[in-house]
Formats: sequence, structure tokens, C-alpha cells
Amino acid sequence: MTEARTSADGGMETSYGFRQVADGEKQGLVNDVFHKVAKHYDVMNDVMSAGMHRVWKDAMVAALHPRKDSGYRTLDVAGGTGDIAFRIVEASDRKAHTTVLDINGSMLGVGAERAEKRKLSDNLTFVEANAESLPFEPNSFDAYTIAFGIRNVPRIDVALKEAYRVLKRGGRLLVLEFSEVDMPLLERVYEEWSFKAIPRFGKMITGESEPYQYLVESIRKFPNQENFAAMIRTAGFSRVTYTNYTSGIAALHSGWKL
Repeated sequence: MTEARTSADGGMETSYGFRQVADGEKQGLVNDVFHKVAKHYDVMNDVMSAGMHRVWKDAMVAALHPRKDSGYRTLDVAGGTGDIAFRIVEASDRKAHTTVLDINGSMLGVGAERAEKRKLSDNLTFVEANAESLPFEPNSFDAYTIAFGIRNVPRIDVALKEAYRVLKRGGRLLVLEFSEVDMPLLERVYEEWSFKAIPRFGKMITGESEPYQYLVESIRKFPNQENFAAMIRTAGFSRVTYTNYTSGIAALHSGWKL
């Protein structure tokens, strides 16, 4: 694909995949995507990543290493279906409490239903709200996690500043996101798969191809590892690092509020 990635200076706020939209228009379009895919979201994650998203999410929670402490509080943003939240609670021996925040009620509904089946509801709170305007007091959480969601937030810089605000001093930010592949041959194969196969599978499984066209385009537009790390530093975080997974198909970014 010839589309350039967004720089550290921004641009995702008016980028709906490869299409430029008016300021303020993107959020409604993204909301519509996730209302359409909510019921099949986890199945399509398996298809889009060939099941690797499960390995990457496990690695993310292992890196977080949640405390086995009933006072430990985490916020998982854009985590409606509960994938990261469930892992955090289980890793803490069901002692931690995780607030799952998502702007999309359909995704939260799927997560709440899954939590009930897993008997994890006592450790979870589901909140419908915007990542750019979190309904929490400053210094509320020990950790802020977001997996494969930050690229769907129109104003990423604002969301990162909100993450910094709600974290306690010494709190940690972890962002798992698709990123820039660092092996040319793998990159060619990956892009062929993304742009030709994924929308077709989306159509077969969900009856919709357009949402998956947007999702793969949004991956290609997202800032690369270095540029996104720069955005995290600009938001105020210290000791910012990233770890590539599967040659950069995904990357885990880490920062601390010190």
C-alpha cells in the first residue's frame, strides 16, 4: 500500500482508514463499525491475526504483572469484550479490580455477558465513556491498558493525556497495537493478507466487509513504533519503551507516570 503512516504530529483524528473525513466525523463512523462487528469481534480477531492476538495479549498482561492485591486498580480502555480485563483479574488471583471502559455499548454488552459466564463480575466494572474524556478523578488507577483500540480514538494525543491524568504516581501505561513490520518479505505477505483476505473473511463471517476494510486501513495509517513512542513521551510519560511482537506486526508500548 502506498498510504503513508501518520506522524507523531497527529492526523488520525481526520483519518477514517484511507479516507479523510471532517473534524468530529470519525467517532460516529468508528462507533458504527463496532456496533456492526461486536457479536463477531473475537472470532474476527482470530481470523485477522491468525490467532496470534491471544499470544500478544497474554504477553501484555505478563508484562504488566498485576499485583495480587485487593487494592490494585486498573483501567482497560476500548476493552469492551473483556479480553484484557479477564486476563488481568485472573493473573491477580482474582484480587485486582478492573474497570472496562468503552465508547461502544454493544461491545460492553458482549463483555458483561462473558464476565457473568466466567463468574468475574465482582472484579469488574463496565463503563460506557469516551477515552478522550475519562469520567474518573486524577490519580485513580495503578495501570491503564488499551489493546488494539488506540488507533480508533480520533484524538490520540488527548487520550494519552487523559491516561496520564487518571494514573497514580508510579502507575503504568501499556498500549498493544498493530504496528510497522520490520521484515520486508513478511510485510508483503502481511499486507496481501490484510487487504485482500480479511475483508472477504469479514463478509463471510459477519455479512459485512466495509468495517474490516476500515480496520486494516487504520492499521496501515497508525504511527510507527518510534512515532507513537514520541507521542507517549509528549503526553508526559517517562521510561517509554516498546517491544515488537512477530516482527512488528504488533508492538507493546510502555510508559510510566513518575
